[in-house]
Amino acid sequence: MKASQNRVNFGSKIGAILAAAGSAVGLGNIWRFPYETGNNGGAAFILIYLACVIIMGLPIMMSEFVIGRHSRANTAGAYRVLAPGSPWRFIGYMGVLAGFLILSYYSVVAGWTLEYTLQAGIGGFSGMKAEDFATSFIAFSQNPWKPMLWMVVFLVLTHAVIVMGVKKGIEKSAKIMMPMLFILILVLVCCSLSLPGADKGLKFLLQPDFSKVTPGVFLSAMGQAFFSLSLGLGCLSTYASYFNKETNLGKTALSVGCIDTCVAIMAGIIIFPAAFSVGISPDAGPSLLFITLPNVFQLAFGDIPLLAYIFSLMFYILLALAALTSTISMHEVVTAFVHEEWHVSRNRAANYVTLGCILLGILSSLSFGVLSHFLIGGMTFFDFLDALTSKVMLPLGGMLIALFTGWYLNRQIVWEEISNGGRLKVPYFKCYLLVVKYFAPIAIGLIFINELGVL
Repeated sequence: MKASQNRVNFGSKIGAILAAAGSAVGLGNIWRFPYETGNNGGAAFILIYLACVIIMGLPIMMSEFVIGRHSRANTAGAYRVLAPGSPWRFIGYMGVLAGFLILSYYSVVAGWTLEYTLQAGIGGFSGMKAEDFATSFIAFSQNPWKPMLWMVVFLVLTHAVIVMGVKKGIEKSAKIMMPMLFILILVLVCCSLSLPGADKGLKFLLQPDFSKVTPGVFLSAMGQAFFSLSLGLGCLSTYASYFNKETNLGKTALSVGCIDTCVAIMAGIIIFPAAFSVGISPDAGPSLLFITLPNVFQLAFGDIPLLAYIFSLMFYILLALAALTSTISMHEVVTAFVHEEWHVSRNRAANYVTLGCILLGILSSLSFGVLSHFLIGGMTFFDFLDALTSKVMLPLGGMLIALFTGWYLNRQIVWEEISNGGRLKVPYFKCYLLVVKYFAPIAIGLIFINELGVL
């Protein structure tokens, strides 16, 4: 199988950057990063996280870019182009499967953002008390029909972008949604910082507490960097296959890393000052997004109902946009694979992927209610898919990508891709190779062991 020379490209450099950044930016930036920061030493964690992004995250991202652009193929076909007849192709298959599984259960939570956007829009949170938010969320998530309907709606929205293609669908949507996302974040940051007592939340988020820094914090920071940047999934490799030969892979990786990190930090600046202004310490998981924060917004702006309404509505629109940019990238990974490997039209491939995700998504959605007693290894179906992908498939995929680029792939190929055929100066090339050959596999191995609960 040879690389496709006629493969469609992103139409502009900014389109390529925003599409790749959209893949990385998701719900994890908005609740997981602030939570990890607050519980692991504040600014101390942020500094460690930034070091992990620079030292480990960006080199792995560049490796995915090299694999994708040089092969000009989907994430599974890429390894048949670069390593024909070898077992390395299973990295690609695992990435496609992980993308499919994550998309199916991620769309359930993404669907919740649409329900809460609607509730915020019609003023459904007005007058509710703290216990009402918890009761309302439990009743909604356990409802057999409503969450399932929103999950389907979200997948259909994702499907609509995918079937329009790379330029008219993925690139155009990224150019619209990513600026909207940034505008919403900036407005929400300003509103949050204007609240009485906001300085306490900002201090909690940004003041270093080195007493909390342990080996486990380093592992948590590496894990957050790894998952936040969507490494090991095949999204970045697939998108890179649409890069043209003039795209600077190093600068693109740096831009994506900066955008992803900025979104995460600004999300913390939105959440912590708002929460602390009303004396509430944020928790992790869905309870933060769908129980704690609606209550925070009503309490923080209780004297001005219009502000509470606007703040809540903008926040859930922000969540929906962040979720959609991620689901688009995951859908594209699987659609590109089905389209190219099964030799069916792009539209038919997208139909197969959407229908498959709806079927698995139904099981994931029902696992919060009527199927909550159906357990796999002591976990609900939703939790099982989450654990399988985030704790096994993604770390393993990232480690193998590093080993493939550092040890198997011809060094000349890597050099030509990163330097654009020798036209770019890349003084960091030797350091990059050192990282992907030694440091990154070891670091990801530690994350993998930590996630399995060994460390």
